[in-house]
Amino acid sequence: MASSSLADILFHCRSFDQLSPAALYAIWQLRNQVFIVEQQCAYLDADDKDQQAYHLMGYVATENRLIAYTRLLPPGSRFQEMSIGRVVVHPDYRSKGLGTLLMQKSIATIQLLYGEGPIRIGAQQYLESFYQSLGFVTCSATYLEDGIPHVEMIWHPPN
Repeated sequence: MASSSLADILFHCRSFDQLSPAALYAIWQLRNQVFIVEQQCAYLDADDKDQQAYHLMGYVATENRLIAYTRLLPPGSRFQEMSIGRVVVHPDYRSKGLGTLLMQKSIATIQLLYGEGPIRIGAQQYLESFYQSLGFVTCSATYLEDGIPHVEMIWHPPN
């Protein structure tokens, strides 16, 4: 990780209406950098789901720089179950455990927001084993979304 450790990452969760223009710009900038430019995928990121979502943002505390993000959707907005989407870690901060920390925080936060229950995601297929390591189970055949192979996966709270 650039000169920071996971202990230096601060997480904030905000509804759309609580986001400042600067925070919203940072979210869109990170999502566009990874999903559109890096993955070379032309798609409409502004899908009218941000307004109903909570936004979990991970910042490097010393730099006030957004480096990790997920969108937390209520049940019935994308899937019947609550959902975590737009999972993204800045390229400079990958392979250091931040993705795992981000997803652990996302699972805990979405359960606090919407209650305990299953979480369904649409995962890029190449990340299937990563999500399996967090307890998600594949529950669909592979499908193309914006030209990228995906699978649906579901997570159930431990008994």
